[in-house]
Amino acid sequence: MTTLAPRLRRALLLLLPFSAACGQNPPPNAAAPAARPPMPPDSLALWLRPRLDSSRAFRAHQVGLSLADAATGEALFGYHEAQYFSPASTAKLLSLYAGLQLLPDSLPSLRYFSRGDTLYFQGTGDPTFLHGDVPSRRAYSFLANRPEKLLAYCELPASAAYGPSWAWDDFGYYFQPERGPFPVYGHTVRFYHWPGVAGAAKRPAVPERLKTLPRHFAPLAAAAPPALAARLAADPDAPHVLRLPLDNRFQVLPSAKKWVDEVPFRTSRALTLQLLADTLRRRMAGGLWRPRPGRDSIRTLRGLLADSLYRRMLRVSDNFLAEQLLLLCSTRVGYRDSLSTERVIREMLRHRLAFLPDRPVWVDGSGLSRLNLLTPRALTALLVKLHGEVDEKRLLSLLAPGGGPGTLRLRYHDAGPPKTTWFWGKTGTLTHTCNLAGYLRCRSGRLLAVTFLHNNIRADDQATRNEMERLLRQLRERL
Repeated sequence: MTTLAPRLRRALLLLLPFSAACGQNPPPNAAAPAARPPMPPDSLALWLRPRLDSSRAFRAHQVGLSLADAATGEALFGYHEAQYFSPASTAKLLSLYAGLQLLPDSLPSLRYFSRGDTLYFQGTGDPTFLHGDVPSRRAYSFLANRPEKLLAYCELPASAAYGPSWAWDDFGYYFQPERGPFPVYGHTVRFYHWPGVAGAAKRPAVPERLKTLPRHFAPLAAAAPPALAARLAADPDAPHVLRLPLDNRFQVLPSAKKWVDEVPFRTSRALTLQLLADTLRRRMAGGLWRPRPGRDSIRTLRGLLADSLYRRMLRVSDNFLAEQLLLLCSTRVGYRDSLSTERVIREMLRHRLAFLPDRPVWVDGSGLSRLNLLTPRALTALLVKLHGEVDEKRLLSLLAPGGGPGTLRLRYHDAGPPKTTWFWGKTGTLTHTCNLAGYLRCRSGRLLAVTFLHNNIRADDQATRNEMERLLRQLRERL
């Protein structure tokens, strides 16, 4: 498994309202007067290094830390900062930078041309078509209301459905949907379960109910076999719904509780056409993308604001959005005859990430792959670069705020009143991996770029998380 307690994490993320995720801005930069003068780098090293060396929480695994002034880029401290680590989802910061470098303010939703009574269209990798968490109806409304009698979907070659070295047995978990050129419903099925209620005097019984979206998959969901249900009954991390490996049949485990679960489905061109026809209530067909030069005008439909996708991707660490973001970026790199994650990564490493002190090993958009490798100082250099190129208020609003919506909702804030966020960042979690990269606001008002990476944690990572927060809180007071 590539994540801890996926069922609990998914349940919490589904409760995050997207509007809140888009609307919360970081507090003003004004800060209370510093309690003490900022600590010079030499004194910082004398204070911090022994604490890292002697920490019981850090003793048995690989630890890397890199600190810099976000405004000036001045390196303040390094601890194993030149060693390579598995970055997990902190690699999404590379995907963010690719999007900021290559994409316009609005996402390209689809490309199309019209010929006679047929509209030919192809995907760009835009993940927002009927996506449950990133609402955009621009492409849906466009296709539903076109005057042509026939909509011809032209499949565009794209990178493989799964990235290099993704865990094969995570195919049924919400965090690993298949990639594709024209995603529908985020390539997932969402199940809503309400338990039955026994009848009583003057109160009729309420039967158990299961709602499936999209409804196309409802006939494919059935109760799990009793033997399987009994075997998984004692597993607290067992999902509510299992999918068979090679087809779209779903097995629902019994439960006396209300729940919501999300399961990826296997994609195909035929299924995409069927889902589009069912949803748009339009005549659909597969077509070939053969515009006639000088006669067929190819246009691009603009969709959701790019910042809305970046914000959702970073705050809740959405792997699917990160993967599709690189496919979207590939529409701006090289030929338009395919969508290629690999093409974007080559472009970024050769021409736009040359400023990094250590060349990343970068193979996917989400950080799911164990083949990704980054050094702490490279991630910190990227944070400094982002701060120099993006307005600070906008940049911090894209990241998970301490105490706010996203993966840092329980940490990195002062309860107040007033409640005060002092860290905005990106987490990175895989089994045995616990990482953090972002910006720390000191009491003095100074903003630090921080990368704190932990690999090869054998046991539960809560002690590591607690110690990270404790040390960063102390840094906030001293710098």
